[in-house]
Amino acid sequence: MPVKDEIEQRLRAAFAPDRLVVENESHRHAGHAGDDGSGESHFRILIRAGVFAPMTRVARHRAVHQALGDLTARVHAIALDIG
Repeated sequence: MPVKDEIEQRLRAAFAPDRLVVENESHRHAGHAGDDGSGESHFRILIRAGVFAPMTRVARHRAVHQALGDLTARVHAIALDIG
């Protein structure tokens, strides 16, 4: 399964978001540090879910990283926009 699909699946299961956009930006980093040639090294995630409302920014980021689990070790960079 593509990493993008795994990210979406895990975040939907963990947070039931109102909005989720996962963009593979690996093509923008081809040849740069962290590009492993897989085409799945850099992602941008926009997620909106009510569960984040009472959380601090740091807690939101920790929750997303926890939900992604081992996927965070398989990619070089994840940019998060959480709300």
